[in-house]
Amino acid sequence: MAVLMLDVPAMYGDHHVIEVHRLLLTLPGITEVYASSYLKTVEVEYDPAQVTPDAITAKLENAGYLQDLAHPQETGIPAYGEDGSTFFRHTAAYAQTGKTVSFAQAFTSPQRPLIPCPGMDRMSSMEEEA
Repeated sequence: MAVLMLDVPAMYGDHHVIEVHRLLLTLPGITEVYASSYLKTVEVEYDPAQVTPDAITAKLENAGYLQDLAHPQETGIPAYGEDGSTFFRHTAAYAQTGKTVSFAQAFTSPQRPLIPCPGMDRMSSMEEEA
C-alpha cells in the first residue's frame, strides 16, 4: 500500500469531507481516505497496482477541490441595486451593544451556495423505489 497526501484548498466544510470520501472511494484500489476540512488536506491509502496518484488527483481536480477558492474583493465603494439600496454589506452599530459592529448581507436566491462550492449543485428530484 502507498499513501498520497494532497492539499485540497476548496474543501472548507464537513459536507466537502463527505463528498471527497464518496468520490475517492469510487476509485478501485483505494483502501482508506482521511480528509480534514480544518487542515484542508486529504491522505489517501491506495494500491499502486490498481490506481495511480494521477488518477486520484484527476478525480479531485475534476470535482473542483484542488483549485484555490475564489473570494470576491470588497473595494469599500458601495454597489447600488436597482432600488437604490446598497448591494453588499450593511453595517450597523447600536448604543446598547457598545463597540460591537454587526454585518448583514441579503441574497436574492437562497438556493445558491454563498461562494463557489464544489460538490454543491442544485438538487434535482429523485423518484423513490417502493
